[in-house]
Amino acid sequence: MRIVIQRVAHASVTIDGVVKSAIGKGFMILVGIEEADTQEDVEWLTKKVVNLRVFEDEMGVMNRSILDEKGEILLISQFTLHASYKKGNRPSYIRAAKHETAIPLYEAFIKSLTQALGKEIGTGRFGADMKVELLNDGPVTICMDSKNKE
Repeated sequence: MRIVIQRVAHASVTIDGVVKSAIGKGFMILVGIEEADTQEDVEWLTKKVVNLRVFEDEMGVMNRSILDEKGEILLISQFTLHASYKKGNRPSYIRAAKHETAIPLYEAFIKSLTQALGKEIGTGRFGADMKVELLNDGPVTICMDSKNKE
């Protein structure tokens, strides 16, 4: 699984002109799932996300987690995170998981983050055309890949 985490002041996702989810301070996370991903990837990323210390403490040092801040999470599926761009100019998405694999793992990630955060998270809709708005705070943007744990 690949994720892009953006620390935000606020974020929202709109589908068909209707706001599906909106959050205040926290993380807007894009997630790409590939066929090789498993529940182990979900669990590893969940621990990394909720313990990631990128919020400033009283000294202005990024030393606090989203748990410390009681922040919110907006999780958006994005298969294009597994784009292959090495050959030609049109990206290939062959590594992105098929719906049969991706949807259960996306739902497992939602459940895992909800449990770890101790409150519901915001989501998009898998496979939908979504309009995502955010105010990146910092900016702080971090990419993680569960296949690159070292």
